Amino acid sequence: MSRNAIEIDNVSKVFKLSSDRTHSMKERVLGLGRREHELFRALNTLSVDIEEGQTVGILGHNGSGKSTLLKCIAGILAPSTGQVRLRGRLASLLELGAGFHPELSGRENVYINAAFLGIPQREIAAKFDEIVEFAELQQFIDEPVKHYSSGMYVRLGFAVAVNIDPDILLVDEVLAVGDEVFQLKCINRVKQFQREGRTIVVVTHATDTVREICDRALVLHHGELVADGSPSTSIRIFREHLHGRVDDADPAGDAHDDSQAASQSLPTAHITAVAVRHQGLAVGRKAVMSGEPVTITVNYEAVTPIDGAVMEFELLDQAGRLVFRTDTDRLGHPLGQLSGNGSVELVAPSVPLLDGDYPLSIRINDRAGVVQAMREGQHVLSVASAGKGAGLVDIQFDVTQSD
Repeated sequence: MSRNAIEIDNVSKVFKLSSDRTHSMKERVLGLGRREHELFRALNTLSVDIEEGQTVGILGHNGSGKSTLLKCIAGILAPSTGQVRLRGRLASLLELGAGFHPELSGRENVYINAAFLGIPQREIAAKFDEIVEFAELQQFIDEPVKHYSSGMYVRLGFAVAVNIDPDILLVDEVLAVGDEVFQLKCINRVKQFQREGRTIVVVTHATDTVREICDRALVLHHGELVADGSPSTSIRIFREHLHGRVDDADPAGDAHDDSQAASQSLPTAHITAVAVRHQGLAVGRKAVMSGEPVTITVNYEAVTPIDGAVMEFELLDQAGRLVFRTDTDRLGHPLGQLSGNGSVELVAPSVPLLDGDYPLSIRINDRAGVVQAMREGQHVLSVASAGKGAGLVDIQFDVTQSD
């Protein structure tokens, strides 16, 4: 029977912000005059249980409350109401170089950082070489950390956090920092933790990271929990809230609160219809056969002109992992300005995929990359294959043998 590693019970966090801009410096120093404050509610009565062994991603726009929630879980911030209950040893990497003293060496900071995490000195001494090796800082470990680059800060902090055998690991954006080799090392360590049954909570803007490593995702919007489900479902809702609109043609839009929808800006475009066609439809076959051509037609209405428009196409697998993404600019067909009603047709001479249903997402972006219309996973490309391979891609091999 699974147990909860983290229980977030009706947690709210309210910050008091000064709105006093009229008093002189003398009045501020002497405390004269009335001080005015505004209350900012960063989190609003959140209740979430995270089971032992789960990897949970937290998505949200800047200011949505993601990092505040993680700091409440870590005990860095005390909730204004409610409580957080944890089961097991906690390690967190929430801010770049948090807990590091710039004048002390990397070696000294490893011990100090571990002490903050409640790790006995003898235990960290036994793991010290492993920490330094993971961080790849052997020649710099006795240098003051004020001389470290931002990447070196991250590597050392992450190395300490993942080498103290935590039951719960909290990570805030760190997986997106550093070079590609270190990011891969971090992802591999996270996957090792998953195999070992540890609990991981990751705050990130990188939806691909959530798809790759998380089995559940939360979405926060202005301190409210607006989604808690599979990564693919939560990513769709995250994008809708991030861009401040739900496409009128999106049936999921009916599930949103009317007061929230009223506060959103009116869309400048709509995707009015999407059609996936292939030769099998003529004989009643729903799925396209691997290797057959397929045509995707997207009808749109640009309520106001969209300059430098780009239409983006994305295929996912059933686990929500990215299979393929492209757009009209990459395909050498800039759309220019979209105005009024029109359509875009995408033709693939063959579909080199194995059996499966592949959700299709379509977005119309403006010149600045801002999404003006979207259809997230409502349409599916069904593929049937006679191939004998496993995986996603149908690669045809010819086999020859010589003595």
